[in-house]
Amino acid sequence: MTLVTTWPESGPQTIVRRTSDPAEIAAALAPLGVRYEQWPVRAEVLPDADGDTVLAAYREEIDRLNVKEGFATVDVVTLHPSDDPDWPQRARAAREKFLNEHTHDDDDEVRFFVAGAGIFYLHVAEEVHAVYCEKGDLLGVPKRTTHWFDMGTNPAFTAIRFFHEEDGWVGNFTGSGIASRFPGFDAIHAALALERGA
Repeated sequence: MTLVTTWPESGPQTIVRRTSDPAEIAAALAPLGVRYEQWPVRAEVLPDADGDTVLAAYREEIDRLNVKEGFATVDVVTLHPSDDPDWPQRARAAREKFLNEHTHDDDDEVRFFVAGAGIFYLHVAEEVHAVYCEKGDLLGVPKRTTHWFDMGTNPAFTAIRFFHEEDGWVGNFTGSGIASRFPGFDAIHAALALERGA
């Protein structure tokens, strides 16, 4: 289930919008130029499936989007908790890379969540929109849109990434500390789990 929460950029004391209704989400994100789609979930694709398996399972949807967008590269990123003693350090480093506000000059940031969840925070027109995505959700953040991404302190997701540029992910960091003023993935994820009775 996608969840969008919107606050004024001044902070999370006031909620402007909070919705999990797909039509309302699409209506809120479309004026920002954000691509939002829900693709069928392939139950046979396990969360820790290798990249080739994931790409094969979603080939039809990938090809359809590629016809529209002409992506140069499509790949799979997987981060799931591990018994590896280096896991906490790897998880922390992965999270910190994307947690600070940034933009992309030459490419949209397009992700489809095969498993798990993450939150894109879009800082647009004096508002911050937290878009909680989980399996089945595709989000495309337009280039030059100020945003950040939080995968939580213990990341658990598999996502297909789409790039127009061969260089892949290149971020321009704003130096703003705005991300620290808003609820992170862990808080939103925990509250959502309580609402769902999990």
